[in-house]
Amino acid sequence: MTSNVTELTAVDYPLSINRPDLLRTPTGKTLDDLTMAAVVSGDITSEDLRISPDTLALQGQLAAAAGRRQLAENFTRASEMTAIPDDEVLAMYNALRPNASTAAQLSELASRLEDTYSAGTCAALVREAAQVYAARNLLAEDLPVAPLAPEEA
Repeated sequence: MTSNVTELTAVDYPLSINRPDLLRTPTGKTLDDLTMAAVVSGDITSEDLRISPDTLALQGQLAAAAGRRQLAENFTRASEMTAIPDDEVLAMYNALRPNASTAAQLSELASRLEDTYSAGTCAALVREAAQVYAARNLLAEDLPVAPLAPEEA
């Protein structure tokens, strides 16, 4: 993530106008590199048009500087999620639906987010959701394991 910028303030917003020097595509191209000529020549790929984790982190810094803590946290989570494959993001979305996961499944998801993707902020949100779901009786119930029939044993 971006570490060379220690503090952004409201005067830096919007970054594309006031701090374009900080913005890079996921492949490292600058805003000036994103031209129609570059698209036509094939120098720009779809990966160049995605937002980078660093840009999301910078947007989070701007939100925090403006006193918008929840928006800043959302940008931080979004920054972390750029490293998570799309199918895993969809699985997480489904797992976080009320009554879709047990406490153990949500705990496993949080651990996977931390251990596999270094997504500590996302993991904290999953753990918080598990606590809220438990308090509101919105966790899936563990199904009892049926004993094996004699012919299966």
